[in-house]
Formats: sequence, C-alpha cells, structure tokens
Amino acid sequence: MDIRNIAIIAHVDHGKTTLVDGMLKQTHTFRENEAEMTQTTILDRNELEREKGITIFAKNIAVIYKKTKINIIDTPGHADFSGEVERVINMADGALLIVDAAEGPLPQTQFVLSQALKQNLKLIVVVNKIDRKDARPKEVLHEIEELFLHLAHHDDHLTFPVLYAIGREEKTWKVMPHDIREKADLSPLFEEIIKTIPPPVADVQKPFKMLVSTLDFDTHKGSFAIGKVTQGTVKQGQKVLQLNEKEVVGNFTIQNVFSSKGLFREEITESLPGDIIAITGIPDVAIGQTIADPEDPVGYPAMKVGEPTLKVLISPNTSPLSGREGKFCTARQIEQRLIKEKKTNIGLKIETNPQGNGFIVSGRGELHLAILIENLRREGYELQVGRPQVILKDKNGKTQEPIEEITIEIDKAYIGIIVEELGKRMGELIDTQTNEQGMTRMVYRISSRNLLGLRSSILTKTRGNGLFASRFLDYFDEMPLIDKQRNGVLIAFESGISTNFALETVQERGTSFIGPGVSVYEGMIIGLNKRDEDMEINVCKGKKMTNVRSNADIAVKLDPPVILTLEQSLDFIENDELLEVTPKSLRLRKQFLSKIERNRARKI
Repeated sequence: MDIRNIAIIAHVDHGKTTLVDGMLKQTHTFRENEAEMTQTTILDRNELEREKGITIFAKNIAVIYKKTKINIIDTPGHADFSGEVERVINMADGALLIVDAAEGPLPQTQFVLSQALKQNLKLIVVVNKIDRKDARPKEVLHEIEELFLHLAHHDDHLTFPVLYAIGREEKTWKVMPHDIREKADLSPLFEEIIKTIPPPVADVQKPFKMLVSTLDFDTHKGSFAIGKVTQGTVKQGQKVLQLNEKEVVGNFTIQNVFSSKGLFREEITESLPGDIIAITGIPDVAIGQTIADPEDPVGYPAMKVGEPTLKVLISPNTSPLSGREGKFCTARQIEQRLIKEKKTNIGLKIETNPQGNGFIVSGRGELHLAILIENLRREGYELQVGRPQVILKDKNGKTQEPIEEITIEIDKAYIGIIVEELGKRMGELIDTQTNEQGMTRMVYRISSRNLLGLRSSILTKTRGNGLFASRFLDYFDEMPLIDKQRNGVLIAFESGISTNFALETVQERGTSFIGPGVSVYEGMIIGLNKRDEDMEINVCKGKKMTNVRSNADIAVKLDPPVILTLEQSLDFIENDELLEVTPKSLRLRKQFLSKIERNRARKI
C-alpha cells in the first residue's frame, strides 16, 4: 500500500481541525450511522481542547483514499505548544499549510512553517474560509509568498501548489471559484497530496529502526512508543534495543504492533516501511529514543527542543481549606504526576525548588503552564501556584531576557487602547497596517516580562475583540521593567463565611471576587481595592440585631462578583501572593496569611 505522511499546520482558528473533520468523513472513515458523521472538531477529543477551541496535543490519524494511506499529523497552532510541533514534525514528509483568507499568515504560522522548511517538507498551501465577507484571497496569497521568501532555505521552497477551501462545507478548488455555491468536495486536496507529497523513504532491506516521536499510555497495554518506521519492519515477538543515540538502554521484546485507522489504532501482524506505528513492550521508553533491531545498534541523534521562557512555583496547598476538595494533596503525589507529564510534554522542565517546598515548572508561555495546571485540577489535584516568572540568562556578565514579537489585529475603534497599553509596557511598534474593512494589524517588539498579563488586559479593554498572537524572537540584554500595573487588594481579616452585610463594605472599597455564603480565611484575597495599597476587611461580620425596624433592614443589593479564570488569576497575582487551585475552586491569597507575618516579611 502507498503511504503519505503529512502534518497539518495553521494558526489558531484558521480551520485546520474543521478541514480534517471533512477529510475523515469524505473518505468514509465512519459508517453513516456513527456519531462522528454529525460531529465537528472530531480530532479535539480532549475536554480542554473542545472548551478552548484550540488544538493542544499533537495527534495522528489515518484515512484511505484510492488505495493510498494518508497519515495525518494534527499539530497545535499556538506557539506555547511548539514543543509538540518540534517532536512530531519529523514523522512527516510533507505538510498542509492552512491560512485564513481574511487574516492571512500570523506569527504562529511563521514558527511552524519555519520548522517544516528546516525539515525540507513539501508544502501544499490551502487558503481557507474564502466564504468570509472580509476574505481577501489574492492579498493573503501574496502575504504567504512573502513569508516563504523570508523563510526559504533554497529555491525549491518557493514552489508550492495552492488550493482554495471552505473547510466547514468540505469544499476545495484548484483555482479560486467564481461562485462558491457551486458543488465541490475535497477530492482536489486528496489528489494534490498524492501528487505533491513524496512517499516516505524507508529501506525495507535494512534492519528495523524507529525514532520515538510521541508516547501514549493504556492501563492494560502500558506505554505506547509512537514514531515513523524509517527502515525495515517490525512484528510481534521481535527482539529490539532501546537506544539513547549510541548508548544501549535495554533489550526488549515487542508485545503488540499497531497502525492508525481513522481515529483509532488497529493491531497488525507486521508494520509497513514508512508507516507511523505504535508499539508496546518497552515500559520506560522516552521521546527522542531509538527503537532498533540488535543488528543495527546505533540510535538517531537526540531531538533539539526550544528552551522554556517562563517558570512557575507549584507546591502542595497550605491554605486552611486544604484537603477539602481534592484527592491528591501531597508533595509526593504532585511530584509523581509532574514526572509523568514530563515524559510526554517535552517542552516542560521540572526541578525541585531549591529554596523550600514545591517544584519549579518551566514552560514555553502562560498558556502552556495554564493548561498543565488546569489538567492537574481536573484530575483531582490540590496545589498552590506562585506568580509566573520570566527566565533570565547571564551572558558575558550581562543579564538577558526573552524578547517577543506580538501581532494584534483590532478594529480601528480600539487602536487608542492598544497604543496606550503597549506604551505603558514599553513596547516598540515595528509595523502597522489597516485593511479596507477597517481592521488594523499592529506588530510590536516587547520583553516577555512586560508582556505578562497583556492578553487578559487587551481582551478585557476591547471586550473580546482583540486578536492577539506572540512569537519568541531571542534573548537580548535586559530591558527596563514596567511599574506595577495593578491596584492593591482587599484581604479577608478573619476566617468564616462571607455575609451580604459585610460585602456591601467591600463593594464600596473596590471590586469583589466573592459572593455571600463563601468560606474565607485570614489572608485570602476577596477583591481589588480602588487604591494602590492593600486593605484588610472583615467580610464575615453580620448586622447587629435590634428591636427597631427601618428601611436599612431591606436586603442589600450587591453587584455580581468578578470571577477570574485560571489564566486571569495567574496574570493577576503579585510576587507576595499565591493562587490556590483545587478541583472545585480557584482562590487568591497572600503568601503570608496573617498581618503580623506580612509586616515582618516587608521588614526583611
């Protein structure tokens, strides 16, 4: 059977997952009566992926078109998950670059495309969403050509086929259609894949060898080592070596061999050369290792993955309410879970906190770390998290910090807000363009430290209208740090249950984060002050009872509390504050809960 291995790369929300849904359906991967035929975002099976509408975890599926097996590797579109991209893209021989016909190529597109061109993958460009009212396919194609010109390593990279698509309607064309209502399907795309993407190079005469690109786990079969068969074949019961480049780690016997079929794996007796397979029987396998026949005991070079730029302290929950809402609360349980995460999430770096309890977890950005913390809480873990800190480097006696390029697309009505916000944060304007629809694209260069919290701030101030994307550039000499952007906080003065009467005072002093009937403890942050300084408030006191009845006894009217998300909470906290994370709650608190301890810490 012929095989094609393709990666699908695109910016967030450019229609990548929707187009893959159509490829699955039009190749009759499912029966007509199967639920998947009526579903969307079939690939995003993870609950968080469906909620956020983004691909977080790289995954591979397979479809059959005219006796050709097409392995499709779905890669994340957000730069924070670039570790996922870097480790799976080596399984592909070509790639589909999907670009929105209105938005054009954005920073994440540039990152993943540069990775694909480094691997010399053959590219097919798909200009998607040509049915949008603000679609500008000709201009977007010109922008794509400019991007290729900027990233190309040689002339071959500048030649690529282009298709036009409406992913949600499962339509593609080789030329821009005069009428998008005309009948069409995905056949032009499948034909172009078979024509343009080369079959995998794998010498069947050589002994079996495979680089482990990703892992999966099963309670019955254990660890799955997943990768592309680069030479030979493998079957059940075959003896293999586990290698770290030139070092033999162990000898094992293959228990099962699986190949992708649709969304799932099916067990096979023997692999095909060049196919993407999963094998079991190697319990402690790691990404980047080589599985090889004993006749060829030399491993592939280790994978190089970009370094983390942001770190956060994760430790067991120490609040007075700890242990009430979670199943896993101890340092040992958290450590075991983080070690398990490190096996598959190679963009993470995990170290024991040298200054005390907990672990320093380093990642590629705010979203990368937030997704990890959200997964932990959904699995029943209780923990507390410190303020995210940018990772600084020392080079030739000078401190360096990561610098990022951010692209913001915004309606011209909000330009003033963006300019003011980026001005405060010492951002340097690189480029600005306004299209015919009144949308302005602004490109800034800014330090990662001054970038922290910007995403939440922009979405709040523009009422969710801002399109925000960032791209790590490099480490440069340390830049000036902005002053504190946030007011002081309102802190619970004592433990108890919040009351309507007490919260009226909170409402007068600032913005409340809690409603009545909520358990609070001394040192817990219950609101944002109108002033710069922190303020202690008793939110548990009730109204004194008297025999005199007046209009003041009528129920207090309170504004709804502001409920911060996990990402907003991480952006909100300062160096002397923590975020308490449980399966049911997110609570902001001071690092030192009592006022005496806080005063003592200030004097040190």
